[in-house]
Amino acid sequence: MKISNNWLKDYIKTELKSERIGEFLTDIGLEVEGIEKFESIKGSLEGIVVGKVLTCEKHPNADKLNKTTVDMGNGKILNIVCGAPNVEAGQTVPVAVVGTKIYDKTGNFFEIKEAKIRGEVSQGMICAEDELGLSDDHGGIMVLDKSKYEVGKDFSDYFELVNDEVFEIGLTPNRTDAMSHYGVARDLYAFLSTNQQKGDFEKVSSVALNNEGSHEFSLEIENAELTPRYIGAVIENVKVSESPSWLKDRLKAIGLSPINNIVDITNYILHGFGQPLHAFDADKIADKKVKVGTVAEGTKFTTLDGAERTLNGSEIIIKDGQDNPMCIAGVFGGANSGVSSKTKTIFLESAYFNPVAVRKAAKAHGLNTDASFRFERGVDPNITRTAITHAIKMILDLAEGNLVGELLEEYPKKIEDNYVIIRFSKIEQILGTKIHKEKVKEILKALEIQVLNEIQNGFEVSVPAYRADVTREIDVIEEILRIYGYNKIEAPQKFSFTPVKLSSNDQDELENNWARTLQSLGFNEVMNNSLTSVKDETDTVKLLNPLSNDLAFMRKSLLEGLLQNAIYNINRKNQDIKFFEFGKIYHKREKYEERKQLALLVSGRNVAENWLQPKSTTDFYHLKAFVKVLLEKLAVDYKEVALSDGRFSDALAYESRGETLVRIGKVAPQMLKDFDIDQDCFYAEIELELAQKLRAENELKFKDIPKFNKIRRDLALLIDKNITYQELYQTAKKNKSPFIKNINLFDVYEGKNLPEGKKSYAMSFELLNEEKTLEEKEISAVMDSLIKSFQKEFNAELRS
Repeated sequence: MKISNNWLKDYIKTELKSERIGEFLTDIGLEVEGIEKFESIKGSLEGIVVGKVLTCEKHPNADKLNKTTVDMGNGKILNIVCGAPNVEAGQTVPVAVVGTKIYDKTGNFFEIKEAKIRGEVSQGMICAEDELGLSDDHGGIMVLDKSKYEVGKDFSDYFELVNDEVFEIGLTPNRTDAMSHYGVARDLYAFLSTNQQKGDFEKVSSVALNNEGSHEFSLEIENAELTPRYIGAVIENVKVSESPSWLKDRLKAIGLSPINNIVDITNYILHGFGQPLHAFDADKIADKKVKVGTVAEGTKFTTLDGAERTLNGSEIIIKDGQDNPMCIAGVFGGANSGVSSKTKTIFLESAYFNPVAVRKAAKAHGLNTDASFRFERGVDPNITRTAITHAIKMILDLAEGNLVGELLEEYPKKIEDNYVIIRFSKIEQILGTKIHKEKVKEILKALEIQVLNEIQNGFEVSVPAYRADVTREIDVIEEILRIYGYNKIEAPQKFSFTPVKLSSNDQDELENNWARTLQSLGFNEVMNNSLTSVKDETDTVKLLNPLSNDLAFMRKSLLEGLLQNAIYNINRKNQDIKFFEFGKIYHKREKYEERKQLALLVSGRNVAENWLQPKSTTDFYHLKAFVKVLLEKLAVDYKEVALSDGRFSDALAYESRGETLVRIGKVAPQMLKDFDIDQDCFYAEIELELAQKLRAENELKFKDIPKFNKIRRDLALLIDKNITYQELYQTAKKNKSPFIKNINLFDVYEGKNLPEGKKSYAMSFELLNEEKTLEEKEISAVMDSLIKSFQKEFNAELRS
């Protein structure tokens, strides 16, 4: 949202610099993302001087060029080569002297320099209107009236140039109260007035109007829930024309293109007060009656953009006396009822429409206008009359119209302010510090939140209806805090808390435990949007009213989001990736499914580059090791099985009690190509609900640290290449000996010395008897049993 500093000062008087205002706005939650300079004429005509052409003769070396001498005042004569066909001696002209910057429509410029043109020296440029940004006319140089323009004077002295600074505010969607210059000024004043800063602010109110005669128009509201408040005015004898410069400059400063005085006035009120208005050509309203309601499903309606739309019957529609649609209320006007250059009488509306109904209509037709953006979030119902009276006053002044008769208004049930109770104890709990109740009162008053009654430990307050986002105690506390100042809340040096025993049924505790573990392993947590776009719509959950095509589906996997995070970092030279995310995925099969997962993505180097260790690229086994660290905290049994998944080129899964607990794999090349990633990525996902279920059902038992030492024995086995370590591991785990405590693979060899089709696995076994020291014969018995199992199952041979 763009806010003009000049416009802002219409509502709040302050001597603060724009940079300081930007800091204060950011402090109170209206984050200023940048401040841009606006000039009504780009370059502000700096370096343009009024000159007089003394002589003009043909260029000796070019047919279409002329040599001129130009008097610049104070006896200074310039030689200028000019290509304009209308240049003549005796003319008064605007001249760009050496060093002047000439801007084009896109904001780019070139600098005037002294140069030789076809062998003749040129010390400036005689300008056309388009070169100065005054019009699009490039038919020749601009010839000035000798009686009005004095040679040697700055050309800018003859213009009322506007220089402005425009704040780009990253406004959060809930702050509809600040979607206008008046709203921002009101919020800024609340901060200034409670923080010893100077600033004068005056609330706007309705303007007294003089009306003439009476009109024949009538108003009918079919559904007061859809249209709680509606005001209309009839204005005759309007002259639709170009707006004055000051109004056009105001709109241009915030990025709007002026259209005509009537439309520009409605836009001015919209961005000034935050109240959308709409003007109809009153002569096109059948039976001189305005009806606000709905129309039958399937009704065709052509909007201002020329598109024919099929109405679904739920939209709020502004209709004439014969039920012909004229406007989708709060969203978009109609092509056949809008104001044109031929309009003589207008019907001007100002209303408060049901926010939910407006939002549904806007999304159903894919329309996002300045009006719908505000209406669907809830405008101020109490500024409706103020806004229309200010607009009427401007139309009477700028379009020479006459207000006819009384305003038509329907407001059967007043929209009440919100009643909230706030407690001092809750304020202290949330803020972590104590604010004196008189200071709280001062802040509430500045925010126009009325203290109705002082009760024990708090206040009963009335929150103005324009603060649609402030409905609860915590909302009011947040308002107090942002005006009091986040920067004033000091972080305590000491925290005191009572440890709470968490049961194994607490999934949050499991997630926090895993998050801390992953952070200690060098991972960074990310959070991605649950809404996404998909190529394959199989089993997807699609939104009924998506914000856009890119956000039309609920995600089926966390992988795509993590790959987007990866390429964002890779493009910024951070190629070593360790990410994890807790998030939900969604499917539509026989019924809707929603599952929470923990996803991990690794890529790049396994350890940071340093002189002590060689460069090490992460791989499948590194990720597998990270996953096993997490699963150890569950203390459950699981088995490894093959996995076929289109997202991976190589993959496996861990199953526990017949259900898939983990999927691990190398991301398929096509997926990496889709995200423009040219380095290997490895991904794992853990089913959180299943992990928590297994954890809750598993009884953890604690035992003493063993008094006796473990014994290690190694085996080097010669086996077929197609045999995996997992198969050997599972066979060893089936051994009945209670003394086997740990099994590990510490070497794999596939060299020239081995028979063809063979490989060597070196495995270690840690043995422990917790009651006494193991004897050699007991150790031998266990190892012999293992060897026999390997020989029987895999035809393994011992290597010496």
